Amino acid sequence: MQDLEQYRPNVAAIILSAKYPEICEFFIAKRSDIKNARNVWQFPQGGIDDGETPVCALYRELKEEIGTDDVEVISEYPDWLIYDFPKGVISKKMYPFKGQKQKYFLVKLRETSNINLNTPIPEFVKYKFVNYDRIFYNIVYFKRPIYKKVLEYFKKEGYI
Repeated sequence: MQDLEQYRPNVAAIILSAKYPEICEFFIAKRSDIKNARNVWQFPQGGIDDGETPVCALYRELKEEIGTDDVEVISEYPDWLIYDFPKGVISKKMYPFKGQKQKYFLVKLRETSNINLNTPIPEFVKYKFVNYDRIFYNIVYFKRPIYKKVLEYFKKEGYI
């Protein structure tokens, strides 16, 4: 059994464009802190502060990372998912954690949403919307297994 205290509580947002459900496009963003790497794209995510609920953390992180929390929550993955940081990825920011335990949400941007990556502490340098088949081509390798599990769940449930 894993010691869950060693895992940083975290939320992640799988964001669908405002065109959903007619068109199913996924928001991915390129990290600002990893230079000279092609596949450093991911879904927005971030830590849960002490006393904060996962839903509150979701809205706060979206505002901090992509400049908008103008989304509609469509669904929530039923379980917490755990992964270890790969060697060389653990930073001072993540110490003393050896990985993250994440709660995933499927959200849709509203028509009134205005994405702005020029936030006070930019996490991303650019973003794009991709179809389902292009997600895994772009995503950083160590996040692929969890992304696959979560996306397959939302697909099985009929959301995507």
